[in-house]
Amino acid sequence: MVNVTNTVLGAFRSAYLAYYVFAGHEGRGIMREGLTAVVRHAFKNMKLHRLEANIQPDNLRSIRLVQACGFSLEGYSPRYLKIGGRWRDHERWAILAS
Repeated sequence: MVNVTNTVLGAFRSAYLAYYVFAGHEGRGIMREGLTAVVRHAFKNMKLHRLEANIQPDNLRSIRLVQACGFSLEGYSPRYLKIGGRWRDHERWAILAS
């Protein structure tokens, strides 16, 4: 599952990504194929300029996924999102339309 969320058009033309794969299906390239297709759709059909994925630093599989799809590390956001009752730090990864 890949969601394009919080889409802002106008001068910004940006959105956030949320994604996951069901347990037992990881490591098969499904997410890379899906994320690549969604990025292509977002830039070509939705005419977005930027997509951003915020990932907890210990989520190495997700970091490797976005790296493989061409995302670049842009920064670090302390206490970015509350998960499981705790504020969690995240790395900010993004890709721009060419």
